[in-house]
Amino acid sequence: MGVSGGKKHQKGGSVPDLSEQVVDLAKRGGREPVVAQTLRSTAAATLAYLAALWLTNVSAPLLAPLTALLVVQVTLYATITSGIRRVTSVVVGVVVAAGFSAIVGLSWWSLGLLILCALSVGHVVRVSEFVPEVAISAMLVLGVAQVAETAWDRVAETLIGAVVGLLFNVIFVPPVWVQTAGEDIEDLAARMRDLLLRLAEQSETQRLSVTRAEQKLDEARQLDQDITYVDASLRQAEESLRLNPRVKEGLLTRIVLRTGLDTLEVCAVILRTMSRSQTDIAARRTGEPLVPPDVGPALRDLLAHLASAVDSFATLITSQVNAAAEEAEDNLMKQLEASRASRERLARLMLAGVQEHPRQWQFHGSMLAEADRMLDELDVEKRSLRVMEELDRYSRERSDRMRRLRRKARIRIKRSE
Repeated sequence: MGVSGGKKHQKGGSVPDLSEQVVDLAKRGGREPVVAQTLRSTAAATLAYLAALWLTNVSAPLLAPLTALLVVQVTLYATITSGIRRVTSVVVGVVVAAGFSAIVGLSWWSLGLLILCALSVGHVVRVSEFVPEVAISAMLVLGVAQVAETAWDRVAETLIGAVVGLLFNVIFVPPVWVQTAGEDIEDLAARMRDLLLRLAEQSETQRLSVTRAEQKLDEARQLDQDITYVDASLRQAEESLRLNPRVKEGLLTRIVLRTGLDTLEVCAVILRTMSRSQTDIAARRTGEPLVPPDVGPALRDLLAHLASAVDSFATLITSQVNAAAEEAEDNLMKQLEASRASRERLARLMLAGVQEHPRQWQFHGSMLAEADRMLDELDVEKRSLRVMEELDRYSRERSDRMRRLRRKARIRIKRSE
């Protein structure tokens, strides 16, 4: 989701049209998390500063907009959790500093002891990335003469910034980033499809060079980094579904996308193995065809059908985004059926070829085995079963969690009696 380049320039000059850039930025705000986060954080921080000026006596309450910047996240769930951790870190730091100010003054050894104590307490209260904030708050409060007044101002500004940031995301609910994650998954599947098609072309190449085969292997290895990027995008989409009033079936959407990405990740591993096999056989058969001329078309057909199946699978798992579930499932089943037929035809041809050229049996066996694994991963019935198992597992975990909470509540009631 990169920023598009090549903006038009004003006539007779090289200075870009600023108004055009602003309009383009606003249009992208609803589609790109980075742009949306930038605009929302700016607005929330400004509102927090105005609120702090109105509610406190601090001449420049910069801690309030700073807190709002840290609190306002790209999802509502992240905003709530970060707001709680931020306020907790500041309050804990102020309490630690107040305790130190009543016992010792500011010196090099008391400062070191304060930092050690503040960081330790920060880890104990589990404020995550805001652990340093505990020590920062403690140092700022301890380093002033009027400890009580400074401590109150710091807590007040933090609370104002956190409340403004939270209310901003409650009133202006952040977007649901399922669409973005779905597009990223489809882009990943498209790269896998293109690689499969190029491997299919290589299967009929009369003289496959090792360099060309290694290029495809490098592309297959690059898929690992692509999956990491898509995984981060999907985690953001999953988080945007939590506590979001716009979403009705967030759990099902999360499970469908997550299990779908897991399947594509396995297919990427299979693709890497296929590419490695072609590279190895190309190194052994320098200047010769990858497979005999009668086997090449069958191998090409199998890989081409697998490429279409991967593409249809991606469309199926993102169908809650583009509303093409039935068509995608039909296309996937057709491609899987065609792939299995091509696989059987290829197996018969390879068996005859191995009897004539025994040195190729490892390559042939590897290609057939990897094709079987990919067909098994993309199977429609297996996918439906996996989704149901994940839903059942989540329901069991939720029931167990509620049961434990009820048990703890009964124990506390009995103790209080």
